Amino acid sequence: MDVMGEKATLFETGRFVQPSSEEPTRDEMGDMGEAAEEVRLRLTAETGDTEAMSVLGAMLLRRGDLDGAEPQLRAATAAGDRAAANNLGVLLHQRGYPEEAAGWWRIAAVAGSAAAAHALGRHHRERGDEPAAEYWLRQSAEQGHVLGAYALADLLEHRADAGAEQWMRAAADRGHREAAYRLARALDRRVAHEDESGSDNAVAEIEQWYRQAAARGHRRAALHLGAILEKRGELKEAGRWYLTSAKDGEARAACALGFLLRDAGDTESAAVWWLRAAQDGDGNAANALGALHAERGETQTAERWYRAALDAGDDNGAYNLGLLCAEQGRTAQAEQWYRRAAYAGHREAANALAILLLQGGDTSGAEPWFSKAAEAGSVDAAFNLGILHAGRGEDRFALRWYERAAAAGHTEAALQVGIARLREGDEPEAERHLRCAAGGGSAEAAYRLATVLDARRPPEPAHELGEIVHEKTECEEWYERAASQGHRRAQVRVGMLAAARGDVVEAARWYRAAAEAGSRNGAFNLGLLLAREGSEPEAAVWWTRAADAGHGRAALRLALVYARRGELAEGQKWADRAVALGPAEVAERAGRLRDALREELSA
Repeated sequence: MDVMGEKATLFETGRFVQPSSEEPTRDEMGDMGEAAEEVRLRLTAETGDTEAMSVLGAMLLRRGDLDGAEPQLRAATAAGDRAAANNLGVLLHQRGYPEEAAGWWRIAAVAGSAAAAHALGRHHRERGDEPAAEYWLRQSAEQGHVLGAYALADLLEHRADAGAEQWMRAAADRGHREAAYRLARALDRRVAHEDESGSDNAVAEIEQWYRQAAARGHRRAALHLGAILEKRGELKEAGRWYLTSAKDGEARAACALGFLLRDAGDTESAAVWWLRAAQDGDGNAANALGALHAERGETQTAERWYRAALDAGDDNGAYNLGLLCAEQGRTAQAEQWYRRAAYAGHREAANALAILLLQGGDTSGAEPWFSKAAEAGSVDAAFNLGILHAGRGEDRFALRWYERAAAAGHTEAALQVGIARLREGDEPEAERHLRCAAGGGSAEAAYRLATVLDARRPPEPAHELGEIVHEKTECEEWYERAASQGHRRAQVRVGMLAAARGDVVEAARWYRAAAEAGSRNGAFNLGLLLAREGSEPEAAVWWTRAADAGHGRAALRLALVYARRGELAEGQKWADRAVALGPAEVAERAGRLRDALREELSA
């Protein structure tokens, strides 16, 4: 089409807009589209179109233009538009006229508006009229309104009504993230109360709701989802959810992420997240920072963070301050902090306070704190009470506390119960406890279990040609476990078993290990082994060590060695020593040798 006139003149008139060198952004295009829609709606509304007035009023209400929205909504409401009546109620509520707002909501709700029924239900609940609130919220929820279903569930849950879960689930099914989170929490608490492990289906459902809420940006749901995944060992995904939650401002997630990073060996990154959580008031993170600085020897900084934890309401801060002071020898301050934490119900602080008092000789002051800690579930305190009663000769009370600690998995307590049952002749019960203690790493329990099994071991089976067949038995395995943990009597016993098999090298290795650790029997047996192998001078060295430690047979052996060498005076000295040490048969033989050497010397 031909254009009349000069192009430059037309541009100058402004009737044509020069094309921009830049394309409009998506937001700008959206604003342009909304502006055009508003113009269209205004033109239509001016013709008396009810729907246009309702939509235009809603648009202006969303924008915050209450003055522009009100006439449009009132006009649409007067024409019978229920959505406009609901929105007019919202507008009036925002203006501070709740009763007038409720009147319009009631009109819209009666006309079938689920949103208005929800708003009206909320209005009644805020004013304490729960029956009216429940009526209107139920009307909203039954029409499928997600906010109505959630608000009804919240009301019913507040009244401990069993129907709350049904509506919470309905809201969660429709994508309400807070409903999904609260449903997961309710199921989580139920599983924890009924059965700590919970069925696989229940655990899977809990995870599903946490995941749904977390995916919609619920930071606490992300925290709990991370905890579930971490417990299951899926650390990488757990870390991602902790990170998501922490970035949204959840201090507990930042703290948990710190521990995850610490366990992965990235202490520096862990400290960054702990710092962030501690600054947001997380006492656990402040304690973690304190422990980190304490490990580095930065005690002043550690103390500052422990105090921050205490200020955040975490009693572990006082307990950790007690530990820090105790390590520095500041006993009075340690007692003060332990007491503060113990009075707040910190069971390990109560146990630590009792130990501190016991070390200071205050037995009567220590016992109540041990009892308080034990009753609160401290396994160490129960064990310590056992020691306390055993020291007084109160074996019955001691055994009761040992059994309590053993039942909770305390290794040394299980050993003490096993020993007590052996004294009583209850071998099956003794074996059960000794197995628990040995399995928990107690070398003494492994040794004692081995001796129990050794005593009931049948004679070695003979080979068909008459040779003894030495097969490793369970008792030998327990002896070896105890020996490998440095148990001297077990090392001697393993050496003896190896010698019986003809394995001289292995026997010497175990005898030497026991002897070097201070075992006189180990030194004596090593001497016997060396003497049999023709190394009597070295054997005499080990017998001397054994005899100096009070081994009578070793002293007798030395007396015989020196007598054979013609060193009668030295022989007589060791014979005298053997007589003094015993046992009876050794003393008798040593006495005869001593008398013979004395006669020889006086001849």
